[in-house]
Amino acid sequence: MRLKSLKFNKIIGAIALSLSFAACNTLDTAPELAFSEENAFENFQVTQTYALGLYTRFEGYDLNRINSDYDADLMMNNSSSQGSNWIWGRIVPPATSSIWNFSFVRQVNIMLDNLEASNMNEAEKNHWRSVGYFFRAFDYYEKIAAFGDVPWVDRVLTDQDELLYAPRTPRAELADHILEDLIFAEANIMEPGTNGIVSNSVSKDVVNALISRFGLFEGTWRKYHNLGGGEKYLRASVEASEKLLVKHPILHQNYDELFNSESLEGVKGILLYKNYQLGLVTHILTSRHRNSAGNWDITKRGADSYLMKDGKTRWNSPLFETDKDAYAEFRNRDQRMLYTIVPPFRVVASGTDRLAWDYTEDPKDREYIDLFKSLSSAAQKELPSRNWAGFVLKVSPHYRDFNEGHPYNVSRTGYNLFKYYSRLHDIQNVDYSDAPIFRMGEVMVNHAEAKWELGEFDQDVADRTINKLRERAKVSPMVVSEITPDFDPTRDQTVDPVLWEIRRERGVELMAEGFRFDDLRRWKKMSYASEPKLGRWIKASDVSNRIPIQGGASQGYIQFFSGNPPAFPDYYYLYPLPTEELALNPNLVQNPGW
Repeated sequence: MRLKSLKFNKIIGAIALSLSFAACNTLDTAPELAFSEENAFENFQVTQTYALGLYTRFEGYDLNRINSDYDADLMMNNSSSQGSNWIWGRIVPPATSSIWNFSFVRQVNIMLDNLEASNMNEAEKNHWRSVGYFFRAFDYYEKIAAFGDVPWVDRVLTDQDELLYAPRTPRAELADHILEDLIFAEANIMEPGTNGIVSNSVSKDVVNALISRFGLFEGTWRKYHNLGGGEKYLRASVEASEKLLVKHPILHQNYDELFNSESLEGVKGILLYKNYQLGLVTHILTSRHRNSAGNWDITKRGADSYLMKDGKTRWNSPLFETDKDAYAEFRNRDQRMLYTIVPPFRVVASGTDRLAWDYTEDPKDREYIDLFKSLSSAAQKELPSRNWAGFVLKVSPHYRDFNEGHPYNVSRTGYNLFKYYSRLHDIQNVDYSDAPIFRMGEVMVNHAEAKWELGEFDQDVADRTINKLRERAKVSPMVVSEITPDFDPTRDQTVDPVLWEIRRERGVELMAEGFRFDDLRRWKKMSYASEPKLGRWIKASDVSNRIPIQGGASQGYIQFFSGNPPAFPDYYYLYPLPTEELALNPNLVQNPGW
């Protein structure tokens, strides 16, 4: 890639850039509306104003983050008739790429290059170096995960800089740079609240959370893609997450409130969040759960991942009744399933008022309506579900091809995503629930997996990680000695049964949070996504002949896409480089196979 050099003239709108993370905080020194390179870093507080602009790098409730899970196995786009391009082998090298873009790296390097000449003392300079190193590492983590080798740029480039036409830095060197930056940041960053640093900003805990995430990714990628040298990164992940487990042993006990609260300030287990506020920074994720544009479905594989309350799988637990009845399928399950997939119900209209409803005469139709009175509140999740205007959905599962008169809240698999549904705000496309960026739920599953990969996973590790998550979900704890080869008869036989359960816990805890595609890629298990994406068991006579059933049968599991995708080719595990960058920089080489 030719690393474009843009001259630093003005930094405009620093206040607006900082709103999404620090809208409630005021700096001790009123910021100027436009900065030059000469005055933007002259003291600690002015540098903070510049640094707040870096927080826009966090996606929060950006739809693309969740949509990436369409390319894995546990979710499906219920509006698409084509399926995932990654799964169906339709990826072609793009002309440009938002990931292969170095403008954010340049934004960070501008600050780093100017710190030495500032009036700050060394500890203050090292704090802002730490913040810059953290954000540069965060950005490069995405790049290395996508492309492998990427040019390492650690300074602001001039028009004559040799790095403008640099070749790709080898992955091993790049990963070392990322880890080194994060280790420096963890050692030197000041804590929020000290020296006038705004709250809800990057801290030692947040740096350790990123080390936990990156170390697990790089360590397992290197192992399963036969690159070697993975233990170093796994060890870094374990050490970072261990610090967090000691400091944050207690979780907030309502899983749903992590994703559907107006404020995450002070919530246990939340290490960093994106603050949305009405009139300042909003999102549309909740609205998309409640209108005709929400296209997120969980697959049968995803639904089957949830354990029964006794800690056993649906395949071997006496608590599981059947999946041929929608109501029975949800009984005695991991509570996260109820918060993540719309449970079954049916109501009837109450006159002509579209906001009102009555129970049906069948008691089973109210089972989960009544249950949710104890699980949530009318301001967050309640059943029956409603669209953004409050209109009642009369039935769930609510199929896109058989919707009983409602064009909203539809599904193709019958397992419609419920995770970000709330009624905090009945305003179309104006949502302001806070988004977790780093949380202890992720750190715990990171730690469990990394410890297994290092041969150190035992009951104590399970109790400090997986079993804390299960306790919150009202599921019996994992007993490591009881995880036998037949614990899950659907297990991939090439995966150790204990590791399989650790990965299950990760998939369930992080469902629809944008991790799964990268997880399958680092495990080199995209074959899971090449299996048919199925939905609920139905009878065609009960719904519609337009809903396809596996094998063309009159009853069975929904299979919207006929046939099987091609085998996932090895070269697909790395993204193709953008063609425009290859044309601009003759020293770049395309990833093999593309």
